[in-house]
Amino acid sequence: MTNPVTAVIDPATASAEIDLAAFSRNVRALAGHVAPAELMVVVKADAYGHGMMPCARTARAAGASWLGVATPGEARVLREAGDTGRLFCWLFGEDEDLVAPIALDIDLGVHHPAQLSRVVAAAAAAGRIARVHLKIDTGLSRNGCPPVLWDDLCSDARAAQEAGAVEVVAVWSHFAAADEPEHPANPMQIAAFHAAVDRARAAGLAVPIRHLANSAAALGMPDARFELVRVGIAAYGVDPADGELAEQAGVPLDPVMRLRAHLIATRAVAPGTAVSYGHRWAADDATVLGLVPLGYADGIPRAASGWGTEPGASVAVAGRRAPIAGTVCMDQFVVDLGPDAREEAGDEVTLFGGADSPSASDWARVCRTIGYEIVTRIGNRVPRRYSGGAQ
Repeated sequence: MTNPVTAVIDPATASAEIDLAAFSRNVRALAGHVAPAELMVVVKADAYGHGMMPCARTARAAGASWLGVATPGEARVLREAGDTGRLFCWLFGEDEDLVAPIALDIDLGVHHPAQLSRVVAAAAAAGRIARVHLKIDTGLSRNGCPPVLWDDLCSDARAAQEAGAVEVVAVWSHFAAADEPEHPANPMQIAAFHAAVDRARAAGLAVPIRHLANSAAALGMPDARFELVRVGIAAYGVDPADGELAEQAGVPLDPVMRLRAHLIATRAVAPGTAVSYGHRWAADDATVLGLVPLGYADGIPRAASGWGTEPGASVAVAGRRAPIAGTVCMDQFVVDLGPDAREEAGDEVTLFGGADSPSASDWARVCRTIGYEIVTRIGNRVPRRYSGGAQ
């Protein structure tokens, strides 16, 4: 199955192969690891580049009782496609319509008394009670209610609940450094979260659900797992610490996305041949170059370029690694296949996610970023091809 609406590249030439059976295995493994907590699978940003609807359906089939997205627009797409389970979103602008998500039975994150007032007004317009999750800032300093306003938010929420406008179903927060289990901020945030829940309950809110743990905390911080756990990147088979966190937790994760392409040209070049924009790479010896038809317009980071003494990312071809030679371009990049290469146009290359290829985390290390960005940035020009799971 392909996605022909947004795909521009012929899927034979290049594609992101999405293994929904692997995604299902990851979801089940994570659910077992965090039990008895319920599992929320986050499918925001087109399921981290993997395709929101196929991943949402597969997550539900694998037992995810909750789905999470960032925006009401993402949540509406899920509802319009027929999803009827618990669905949570938390990021919306000051002028954004909140009537529609409330009418569609979508839980909303609330982090400020003024925002709660907007939700109350929208609930009245929708003619139904709004389910809200109050967010406390425990140290990320992004969104989340500042502690100085927390008592006001809880008091206002209790009044709104007693008036029949909202139902406060949860208190939640987000870690700043859960991918570093020994970071001193982690115990401080857990303590701040406990204190905020205590204050909410003292204000008369029952707080039946608490959620703090993300993928990294779900794997490595059992004291941060409460009634609900949110997992994102781990469900897609990428270690949230781009290292051994999943392995240390004893949770096997399989990569869900394999990014692959066919070589579209090869050429033998002499020593000293300069390659790509800026001539920042030149062949030390005679070698064979291969051309891969993906570039930064497709989400291949320019930071993956191979420039002189700075090695770039590598791809897998014919069971061996071939490094990027020179600058990644908008639509293509060159790899050094080696002097004895016999590959030709049409031969298969795996950029990441294959059994013998680099991983998304390997690319992240080269690019000085995180695995999240590597998979999420793969653009819509690259067709997704799905196998297994609930497509």
